[in-house]
Amino acid sequence: MKVLFAASEAVPFAKTGGLADVIGSLPKELAKQGIDVRVILPKYEDIPETYTQAMETVATFTLQMGWRELYCGITKLEHEGIIFYFVDNEFYYNRRGCYGYGDDAERYAFFCRAVLDSMQHIDFIPDIIHCHDWQAGMIPVLYRAHFSYQPEYAHIKTVMTIHNLKYQGVFAKEQFKDFFALGDEHFSGYALEQYGGASFMKGGLLYSDFITTVSPTYAQEIQTPFYGEYLDSLMRSQSERLLGIVNGIDYEEFDPMNDPHLEVNYRDSIPKKQLNKVKLQEKLGLPVNKDVPLVALVTRLVDQKGLALMDRVIEELIRLDAQWVILGTGEHRFEQLFRWAADRYPDKLSANITFNEGLARQIYAGSDLFLMPSQFEPCGIGQLIAMRYRSVPIVRETGGLKDTVQPYNETTGEGTGFSFAHYNAHDMLYTVERAVNLYHDEEAWNKIMANIKKKDFSWRKSAQQYAALYGQLVN
Repeated sequence: MKVLFAASEAVPFAKTGGLADVIGSLPKELAKQGIDVRVILPKYEDIPETYTQAMETVATFTLQMGWRELYCGITKLEHEGIIFYFVDNEFYYNRRGCYGYGDDAERYAFFCRAVLDSMQHIDFIPDIIHCHDWQAGMIPVLYRAHFSYQPEYAHIKTVMTIHNLKYQGVFAKEQFKDFFALGDEHFSGYALEQYGGASFMKGGLLYSDFITTVSPTYAQEIQTPFYGEYLDSLMRSQSERLLGIVNGIDYEEFDPMNDPHLEVNYRDSIPKKQLNKVKLQEKLGLPVNKDVPLVALVTRLVDQKGLALMDRVIEELIRLDAQWVILGTGEHRFEQLFRWAADRYPDKLSANITFNEGLARQIYAGSDLFLMPSQFEPCGIGQLIAMRYRSVPIVRETGGLKDTVQPYNETTGEGTGFSFAHYNAHDMLYTVERAVNLYHDEEAWNKIMANIKKKDFSWRKSAQQYAALYGQLVN
């Protein structure tokens, strides 16, 4: 079976969030299932030179986008056993970063069109095109409108995966008509129309053969008004062809036994983990103390991540018998909140308003507890990495956080972390306090560690679910 992933980012080429981790690691696990899976991405300026120099050009052709006749090149690179294709057009992609430009509608319209046009030029016509998030959302629409009638394309099925429903790629209808050569019938409320404009994401949801999202709980949540981002009624209407498959992490990439960023490599050794904690405390200028739990946040500093809850009870959190380390960038108010806290309580909190992958790994390894109080979280990767590095998660019960973290039960000894249900600052504070207190209960802590050790958050099980879904669609 042949599968083509179409996405806007992938590790190690371009990354702004968790989507890149998925696209960089899931194909490797699918390949182990015997699937010929390849990936197609835009060729951004920021792709490291070590990769661009190794790429070979496999096709160049003229692409028709509305009235425009445009150059399109396809380059190819094999990385860790997976073939990656890159859509090359310097006008659209030879710029810093991935998104945030005034012509993003046109840039990703070109990408969607290029994915479909390129397949006959690269000698790879897949059985499944697996489209990820809004940037690839118009591929199923274009396939139905312009490609499904061509004999060599007729057998293809399309899958749309929602990584975050908040981002929908909504632009003016006139732009869609201009870029995609679609008739008025595509722009009613039952088709692409959204907020008076038209939506890439909605197109992918309505015109694909199947929809997946990144956790079973998020699949349920997006059918409700609170989480549905004004698409909840659409999601309810499509619930028969909607499946939540929880994300995994790449166990080779995230391995404390072989992580080059760590001072001391370890797997389940608490003493060796404690050595990483001491090194981290020294590095960040916190008092060295093995007996005080170190609570970490490695996150984008944005409202979605539940930081308004921390803002509400920051003094009470800092008064707990614990140290804090923050790593991330984002909204000015949250950056300022943690800078203020670090300035006022230098012995209790270290604020690192930056992003540094090496320091992130050292924080996963050196922390005892990992806080994710998210307002919503389609899947979340931080809690999975934290458990891999034996840092115990404290989460709000939403999306993938609910699916992957089992709350600790003192009576039965079951559970892998701590959780609270309501989006409420004092519920969070109580849960953090409980976790900090239980850190000093050696028997309970060892039990939690043993429970985490039994969990498998690699891509293996998720890849089996995707492979089964592909098989059903093709057959």
